[in-house]
Amino acid sequence: MTLRLRLTALYTLVFGVSAAALLAVCAWIVDRQVERTLPPGYADEALVRLNLQLLLAFAGTLLLAVALGWLAAGRALAPLRRVTGLARRVTQERLDERIALAGPADELRELADTVDGMLDRLATAFDGQRRFVANASHELRTPLTVIRAEAEVTLADPDASREELRQMGEAVLEATDRTQALLESLMVLARSQQAALRREPVDLASAARTAVAHAGGEAEAAGVAVQLDAEPAPLEGDRPLIERLVANLVDNAVRHNVDGGRVAVTTRPGLVRVENTGALLRPEDVQRLAEPFERLHRDCDGRGAGLGLSIVRSVADAHGARLELSPRAGGGLVAEVAFPSDLRVARRAVLPAALAREDGHAAAIGRPFQLGRPH
Repeated sequence: MTLRLRLTALYTLVFGVSAAALLAVCAWIVDRQVERTLPPGYADEALVRLNLQLLLAFAGTLLLAVALGWLAAGRALAPLRRVTGLARRVTQERLDERIALAGPADELRELADTVDGMLDRLATAFDGQRRFVANASHELRTPLTVIRAEAEVTLADPDASREELRQMGEAVLEATDRTQALLESLMVLARSQQAALRREPVDLASAARTAVAHAGGEAEAAGVAVQLDAEPAPLEGDRPLIERLVANLVDNAVRHNVDGGRVAVTTRPGLVRVENTGALLRPEDVQRLAEPFERLHRDCDGRGAGLGLSIVRSVADAHGARLELSPRAGGGLVAEVAFPSDLRVARRAVLPAALAREDGHAAAIGRPFQLGRPH
């Protein structure tokens, strides 16, 4: 049975029961009144005729209830038919159509608005997916083109020297490393978007010390001084992803800096903040930095694929955290990730041995890194 038929039967049943009760009460009242006013012989005959007429009226009422119930059910279900028709017409290439149901703010209007909102989110997701695939294809094509060009040029010269072959091998190796780094970033980005994440103890301070230590070589080469103010900030979350989040923040701050610049890394309970010097940024440009493959300065040295902050945002979203990006006065960027209170744990959850290892990492940081409070 269709929903319309079931609703019609329900309307008919309700209306029929109500009509039967009403006619039964009327028949009882009339029966008592007739018995009081008419002689016994005339009263019986009159009551028989009256009951027959009431039954005919009841049958006609049921037929009318069926017809009216069918029409009422059809009118009530009309918005559902619009939703069904739209769902059948919608495809990945046709996501611009909406129900836009008018009328009272009832349950059907709420359903239509919910479907429209879902289509808006799907359209945004599909557009983002198309851009992501296009950008990923472009980023992967670049190192592959370099590898092919280097190999073809070298192999086309039968008298290529050992030095030329070595240069070709180094260029191919560099392009391969870039491709591998891009693929690893894509895998981290995909994993951070999964619904189920592990819950294990992790300390933002430990992750910050490790990230600063790993970025030491690049920072020293660029003359960038890193200041670390690491207050213990234990959490429960996916340890590899949170450590990657902090590492990406530090790497991004060191990489997109100026010669002789500065990076300040701060951790507090449930909070990690990274501030760096650099070029002047407009607020509208800053909001684009967390998009995949987004690099504001296309004339940069090509290091990185523009996935660092997008991975940070994806990991933050997966943990219910909030990423805030804002331009720094005088140039540079301020990136702050605040984790929800339900992920924070007491300090005693961090093992002393782990803290000891962290202090060892901090002591191993090179000369350009100044430990202390950022100013």
